[in-house]
Amino acid sequence: MNEARSTAVIDLQALRHNAARLARAAGGAELMAVVKANGYGHGAVDCAFAALDGGAGSLAVASVEEAEELRLGGLTARVLIMSPLAGAGFTRALAAGCEVVVGDGDGVEGITAAASPDRPARVHVEVDTGMGRLGVAPDDAMQLAEAAAAGGAEVVGLMTHFATADEREGPEAGFMREQLVRFRQLIPAFRDRFPGIQVHAANSAATLRDPDAAFDMVRCGIALYGCSPFGRDPSDDDLVPVMTWRSRLATVKAFTSRMSAGYGRTWRASRGTWVGIVPVGYADGFSRDLSNNDEVLVGGRRVPVVGTVSMDLIAVDLGPEAEERGGEEVVILGRQGTERITAEEVARRRASISYEVTCAVSPRVARITAG
Repeated sequence: MNEARSTAVIDLQALRHNAARLARAAGGAELMAVVKANGYGHGAVDCAFAALDGGAGSLAVASVEEAEELRLGGLTARVLIMSPLAGAGFTRALAAGCEVVVGDGDGVEGITAAASPDRPARVHVEVDTGMGRLGVAPDDAMQLAEAAAAGGAEVVGLMTHFATADEREGPEAGFMREQLVRFRQLIPAFRDRFPGIQVHAANSAATLRDPDAAFDMVRCGIALYGCSPFGRDPSDDDLVPVMTWRSRLATVKAFTSRMSAGYGRTWRASRGTWVGIVPVGYADGFSRDLSNNDEVLVGGRRVPVVGTVSMDLIAVDLGPEAEERGGEEVVILGRQGTERITAEEVARRRASISYEVTCAVSPRVARITAG
């Protein structure tokens, strides 16, 4: 019997496939692999190496701590820190040889103050074309870039981020095009003022949806891990899921009609059946929202999750004729026999997105790389 409570097997060959797929979709643009949030829950360092093997030319993270982890893991590729820095974060970013995103005067002041001849500042100016989060207004973008240059920074990138790239239909589907128009208007002046600047806007959805959004580089995250940015079957876009989350039946119990499983007695057996107890719970990333609202794979078939999800355990109804006993493999995400459960399916049950499903798989679930 496998002694682990559960494991997440990370298929690096699948990740290389996805990277190559995205690189093709980007045309001649560079693929920047986004490995923030521990590689969307998959393991940042291993996934970064695999992405580079698959055709990525650079990496992106959200924090200086994530960048330092990549460097400690032996990665020497270009790394862009996309979220705002503060305090000593500017110095640490430059010490790690990273490029940084600036979207306001505080960012420019912080990075230029931290720069030195042996630690030059290379910055990407972020423009808010409609996302409504970070970035400078389009009319002020050149002024911010000039301030960075005057402070000694090298302006190497111009970027924006799409708010609705994943919406191919519906009332907001056209907003991505509006953002593209606003962004495009800035590019000629920036290319004239900063020759060699790298222009980038596309996330995974935009890369797969619109070749016009590629520019010089695309920043792909979720699709790299084999999840659909559109919430559909990943195979529709020739993507292969990278994570398989497995556990086991810790024990199997005979239930008679009306017996209950779990806190609150939210489920009671409607007939005699076998109930398996699986050692995963919300502390492992199996959301409480999935109480009486999910299926897992056992013996190559789907069985329902029953009762309230606990911190460490779930229960599944194996059925009256079940022959499985303790030790049998349980697949939470991935394929078993001819059946499979995708992150997109789980996300729909939770009224969420696949990003949250994989990111939520907690550190106590051991990652095992394959391929």
